[in-house]
Amino acid sequence: MNRVRNETVVTVISTVGQSTAAKEACLVVLYGDDLGKKHNLDAPSVLIGRSNKSDIQIDQESVSRNHAKIMNTGKSVILRDLGSTNGTYVNDELIDEYVLRDGDLIKIGRTIFKFLTGGNVENAYHEEIYRLTTIDGLTQIFNKRYFMEMLEREISRAHRYRRALCLIIFDIDHFKVVNDTYGHLAGDHVLRHLAGAVKNNIRREDMLARYGGEEFAIILPEVDITGARHIADKIRKLVEGTRFRFEETDIPVTISLGIAACGDDLQDPSEFIKAADEKLYEAKQTGRNRACG
Repeated sequence: MNRVRNETVVTVISTVGQSTAAKEACLVVLYGDDLGKKHNLDAPSVLIGRSNKSDIQIDQESVSRNHAKIMNTGKSVILRDLGSTNGTYVNDELIDEYVLRDGDLIKIGRTIFKFLTGGNVENAYHEEIYRLTTIDGLTQIFNKRYFMEMLEREISRAHRYRRALCLIIFDIDHFKVVNDTYGHLAGDHVLRHLAGAVKNNIRREDMLARYGGEEFAIILPEVDITGARHIADKIRKLVEGTRFRFEETDIPVTISLGIAACGDDLQDPSEFIKAADEKLYEAKQTGRNRACG
């Protein structure tokens, strides 16, 4: 698949924090190997690539030997793509050269870094490490660990106050085909885009998490089974109608969903998940792109 680089050069000039950029700047691994590792950017030039001579080595096939370079001028920190095969992304935009700003997300291959700079880098770094215990680095929604903790709390709360509670588990139909046809970078893009679309279309009190791979879960406090079915079908239609586009290529995406309600006899989160998973399996077996429960 040919990458189109026209109109992808993004240059942002920012004066905020530039005076301290040379003193304190780093990359933190949010997604990929060495999760949470901090790479200081004190040197004038830092090479990122697959080569063992790189300052930051990423041993992935989707990463070029000399993929990108970060230059610290003393006033700003600049990221430059070195003609890589699969491109360098900042905040989901393909770039050739970019002046980094505090908080930017850099994606090289399947690894995501967060750029931190300013006078409080150590504090910001430790805050990011804390976030990594609850947030999935790729999709920026809650991770499985936090989901399991919250599900246990919500089950206890539902029984204590005699309130409804439902769970939706869904995954992407034929996601392996997406990866095989369009590549893993496109697959990552689909996961991230889907998570953002769903997150923006549920209630604030609902909790969306990446349960694993292409599988997601939504905890619905104080929602009965009828309401959960309505929400599930709304999400199904939302995803089906969303345009997933990666490097000038449209990728058709649908999801299948399983729904379960928390009954009086259900105390264990694993049993709740199993009930929703069985309905997800039913949705897969009866044609996909549907909700069962």
